[in-house]
Amino acid sequence: MLTFASETENDIAAIREVLITAFDRTNEAKLVDLIRNSENFIPELSIVAKEDNLVLGHILFSPISIDTTSENISALALAPLAVTPAHQRQGIGSQLIEIGLAKCQELGHSIVVVLGHPNYYAKFGFQTASKFGVAAPFSVPDEAFMILELKPDALHNVNGTVRYPAYFNEV
Repeated sequence: MLTFASETENDIAAIREVLITAFDRTNEAKLVDLIRNSENFIPELSIVAKEDNLVLGHILFSPISIDTTSENISALALAPLAVTPAHQRQGIGSQLIEIGLAKCQELGHSIVVVLGHPNYYAKFGFQTASKFGVAAPFSVPDEAFMILELKPDALHNVNGTVRYPAYFNEV
């Protein structure tokens, strides 16, 4: 039976392995380690999917901001999302997103940003960030930089650029 829960200390090595096998590189695993060891880490938003006590998938949401001319608005980055290659295309990633977004909402967060496949993330309500006047801080295809309001009108009159913590640049 598939279960979902916030990561524990015992899951860290398995999460790292899931990330490395899913992406076939270490960048995402390094990013998760950097976030986990930062003051920005929110343990409840590092969620694992397990079956028979084996970690099959992982999702992480971490604080970022949208810098406008008058203020910095709090948001979350959904990054990364990974499922072991042998368990992809079975709905685990979708369940991680749905459970993760519900947890973000439960904790009072109102905006989530993701860089990803537009057709996939649109299923969860993500829209092109530029439609809301929100820009990426780097060059990326417009349709791949997406945003979601967890609270109605959270993006009303928000025009600005997303600012990621420095550790995003380290990987």
